[in-house]
Amino acid sequence: MKILMVLTSHDQLGDTGRKTGFWLEEFAAPYYAFKDAGARITLASPKGGQPPLDPKSSEPGSQTDATRRFDADPAAKAALAATRRLADVKPEDFDAVFYPGGHGPLWDLAEDADSIGLIESFAGAGKPAAFVCHAPGALRRVKGADGEPLVKGRNVTGFSDAEEEAVGLTSVVPFLVEDELKAKGGIYSKAADWAPHVMRDGLLVTGQNPASSTPAAEALVALLRELRPGA
Repeated sequence: MKILMVLTSHDQLGDTGRKTGFWLEEFAAPYYAFKDAGARITLASPKGGQPPLDPKSSEPGSQTDATRRFDADPAAKAALAATRRLADVKPEDFDAVFYPGGHGPLWDLAEDADSIGLIESFAGAGKPAAFVCHAPGALRRVKGADGEPLVKGRNVTGFSDAEEEAVGLTSVVPFLVEDELKAKGGIYSKAADWAPHVMRDGLLVTGQNPASSTPAAEALVALLRELRPGA
């Protein structure tokens, strides 16, 4: 199975002067779930090259087995430092796509024409797509074949308003993931703050928060194996 992972290139947390980017656990946990399942992984970002890491995600309290594995993996670090430019990626080369979160995607991937077109291409080709934490915000402008928002009438989740409030960024982010999914007609659900919660609706998989990273990746692998037995 060939899986594309799309990361943010945005590193500014609004006008706070603080840095943001992708959340390490939300990259590392799925990366190794895919790798251990035998997938071929390609990494991409809007600008290509090294995507920015949210510095908070590398603090001691945010570490997991997957992040520690990444820190000791030179090959994975080299792959991350050389992501392909999103505009150069061909959807037909992949079986599925996964979007890690972090606050960065709310600024670039949510509005990026290449990302929007990519997700629409995967949906149109009957290929699975998965998004975790803030990454479901990248579905904001995505439409289905009927011209309606892709999430309309679909069971979805993503970083909750309560979790955004807990990290003190409600007034900083350009939009709230929970509110936006609801506004686009999504049937939003959530678990308790920071508890894992994954929704699968057809070929669309969404996870609520960092703790949902591994189960969201595992749901995507399971979906691929259903579609392609023996993969």
